[in-house]
Amino acid sequence: MGKKFTRRDFLKRAAATGIGAYGAAGIPLEALAAEAAKSGSGKSRVVAVKCLGVLVDPKKNPSKLATTGMISVGEANPRINQAVLNSMLAVGVKAFAGTSSEAAAWKKLFKPSDVVGIKVNTLFGKSVSTGPEVVASVIAGLKLAGVSEENIIVWDRRDREMMKAGFRINRDGPGVRCYGTEGDYESQPTKIGKFSGKISKILTRKITALVNVPILKTHGIPGITCTMKNHYGSHNNPGDHHGNHCDPFLAELNSVPAIRDKTRLIVVDALRPLANGGPGMKAEFLWDYQSLLIGSDPVAIDYQGWQIIEARRKEIGLRTLAEAGGPTNFIATAASLRLGTNDPSKIELVSKRISV
Repeated sequence: MGKKFTRRDFLKRAAATGIGAYGAAGIPLEALAAEAAKSGSGKSRVVAVKCLGVLVDPKKNPSKLATTGMISVGEANPRINQAVLNSMLAVGVKAFAGTSSEAAAWKKLFKPSDVVGIKVNTLFGKSVSTGPEVVASVIAGLKLAGVSEENIIVWDRRDREMMKAGFRINRDGPGVRCYGTEGDYESQPTKIGKFSGKISKILTRKITALVNVPILKTHGIPGITCTMKNHYGSHNNPGDHHGNHCDPFLAELNSVPAIRDKTRLIVVDALRPLANGGPGMKAEFLWDYQSLLIGSDPVAIDYQGWQIIEARRKEIGLRTLAEAGGPTNFIATAASLRLGTNDPSKIELVSKRISV
């Protein structure tokens, strides 16, 4: 990822990954190559957007999701100023796509013909799950790209888990769909390396493009749960893949073509990350970080998420994740499988700060 990409490089990558004539972002490979050559960096771009005004006193919140008129699949956090959150995502997606127009940015990533899955993390309920408010902002962006509401599926493992996190289930009604896999997995397992699991048919059969919307928090086994760990909700047997701190299982899972090739965008909910005691709720270790991380390289984003958690742990006097028994070895393994980069010199970190 550190070299200057050429058209030939992109075509070779396409042949190796099965992406075909279009890249993972739905853009012709020639256009992607030209863009990379123009920048000259070949780095993985991660955009970090922060706004200290996105979390407010619920009693003084001027823009809750329920009052915005946006398409919503639930509501969980009365502290979120939705208008500010929308601006944060708009700024982040424009910076990631390299455009001055929000609509142009989304159109660069998605086509009107796409059926888009939005993968959320809802296992442990409100405050430690992906916020429906962040998902609402993503839905608004997809609509700018011309994706119809009926072609958007917000999903995770189970309906009841999604409901506990503030989502409303809609399997067959009009508008955006929102539901869990509920056992609807492929009949045969996908096997890559040591990973073996049956993948959700939502991912394999129902969608053409994926937006990964995880929450950032600690996890006692792999260290953190963020982009790559979110896909433990995409197959039937996550409990079988927690040995050795989820390494190499996490990396191998994320190399599954249905995940690797369909991922167009990653939007990390880092409004209130959890610095210790995760993945379940430990309220004393939540903090108002008030940020989103945006990109498409799962390794680079998980690396940045890891650094955010480690910095917070140092700030409050906690040991490093490795010292506490949760080494993030899966990140390096994923980099070795060429799923992305964990080399800071090959990550273009773009920091944006919004004032209100």
